[in-house]
Amino acid sequence: MVLDMAGTTVRDLNEVEQCFSEACKATGLKVSDETIKAVQGWSKIYVFQKLWTEQLGEDHPELATKIRQSYETFKNILETYYQTHEIVPTEGAIEVFEFCKKTNINVVLTTGFYRKVTDLILERLGWLNGLNNQRIAEFPDAIINASISSDEVVHGRPAPDMVFKAMKLFNIADSKQVVVVGDTPSDLGCGKNAGALLTIGVTNGTHSKELLEKHPHDLLLPSLSALPEVLQKYI
Repeated sequence: MVLDMAGTTVRDLNEVEQCFSEACKATGLKVSDETIKAVQGWSKIYVFQKLWTEQLGEDHPELATKIRQSYETFKNILETYYQTHEIVPTEGAIEVFEFCKKTNINVVLTTGFYRKVTDLILERLGWLNGLNNQRIAEFPDAIINASISSDEVVHGRPAPDMVFKAMKLFNIADSKQVVVVGDTPSDLGCGKNAGALLTIGVTNGTHSKELLEKHPHDLLLPSLSALPEVLQKYI
């Protein structure tokens, strides 16, 4: 079970979009709200590379500097936010973790965040408990089985690298033994690109049902609370 974090297992009230927008404004990157929403779930450094290249051109002498400035500004804003605001699980997230534990399904959380902010969120939720330094479950009190951030793979979503890394961690050779769940088009793209058994979208995150249904998927659920019933059919 590969689950996204912000918007899927961790409540997201569009704060990531807001932090991204603040960083863009502070560093002179012109971007619409629609574009910011469209790239939700992507590796954030890749997004800044893409947007600055579009604005300046790939041969601009200040391109690398602008990318670095925007990314560092975003990181500072985001880390401050998660250090000072409430962080809570989404509806049904804890129940899904418990269901998976009872039925011997490995739960891997993936994210477009980098490791530092990923650990900040996991620690404040208590989800780092039982994980070793490689962020893999090693102790009985582990709530999840592993965590993978976008800076630990070559390509972030919608590329399937994080799913493939999760499979490797647990010696899974067949992607039809994997279910991918997320709340953004990039999550759905990742699941489909990985060839997962099921690619499921939840519509109580950052993207509505109307937006998600335009992208390839197998199921759309109102929240994670509906997921255990779906999984029962495949156990």
